[in-house]
Amino acid sequence: MTAWGFPDFDDHEGVHLFTDPVSGLRAVIAVHSTKLGPAAGGVRFWHYADHTSAITDALRLSRGMSFKNAMAGLDLGGGKGVVLADASGATISEAQLRAFGRAVESLGGRYVTAEDVGMSEARMKVIAEETRYVSGLPVASGAAGGDPGPYTALGVYLGVKAAAQRGLGATDMKGVRVAIQGVGSVGGGLAKLLAADGAVLTLADVDQPRASALAAEVGATTVPTEAILAADVDLVSPNALGAVLTEASIAALKAKVVAGGANNQLATRDDGRRVHDRGILYAPDYVINAGGIINVGLEYLGHGDEADVKARIARIPERLTQVWDESDATGDPTSEVADRIARRLIGRG
Repeated sequence: MTAWGFPDFDDHEGVHLFTDPVSGLRAVIAVHSTKLGPAAGGVRFWHYADHTSAITDALRLSRGMSFKNAMAGLDLGGGKGVVLADASGATISEAQLRAFGRAVESLGGRYVTAEDVGMSEARMKVIAEETRYVSGLPVASGAAGGDPGPYTALGVYLGVKAAAQRGLGATDMKGVRVAIQGVGSVGGGLAKLLAADGAVLTLADVDQPRASALAAEVGATTVPTEAILAADVDLVSPNALGAVLTEASIAALKAKVVAGGANNQLATRDDGRRVHDRGILYAPDYVINAGGIINVGLEYLGHGDEADVKARIARIPERLTQVWDESDATGDPTSEVADRIARRLIGRG
């Protein structure tokens, strides 16, 4: 199958497949757009059922990064890296990290990588020994950059509060029932912030001990992962992997609002319409979860410090409100409205 045959191929500027026989690296780097600047987006280390699934993920995620960076007002395009893990669960090796760094370097700055699922600051440091085009590295206190997770969590938290006000009429989060799917860096950070506000939390994670430990810490309850989206709550917050909003899961939603940090929450374009038709307020994922890329993006661009990062993150509710207002005015799903605005910004409207 050629790149043009993938349903999620969206006039990507480049789709690059890399192998390194010595280290065993197999990787995909998808560059969606460089209209606004170098294509920035993290690299994830993940096991896929087949190569087609890995390429599809890179295509979808890179397009999402184009839209996310444009909506965040960053001078960056959109790209994404995927390093394929094998079924054994073996961790990524230093040799593979270095090989991926050389792959990034070979693109001459068209793609800038950063931390994503399965990666860490320590692993980004190894990659950075092979390429200049990397962000999310350890930085001095008060500087922009470093681990993007807490900044993503902060932006999602602000977006969740805005969504609760818009969709539920909630003036604060006290007593608002929130189900959080995935309690890693982003979902866990979100849970702690919402718990401090008095929200009533239900948690789920594929790592059940992690979910249970966090629940004990913040006074939440837990449910199995397969039950979290259908929980009897006011707001559902997906913060794990994507494609969780399907025809079946949308039909089972009891919440009036969906607002979370996971990328590509909608399994298909039609699922955005399904959420809308059920009268459920949806916060488009790449708008609400932009905090992390704002942080590492400003680090790479050399613009501002941590205060500037937080000031930009504080504007996430304004961008969501723009989307919701246009959705109300046109009757179009918020997912389609956000795509339309983002496409205009990257010159594809």
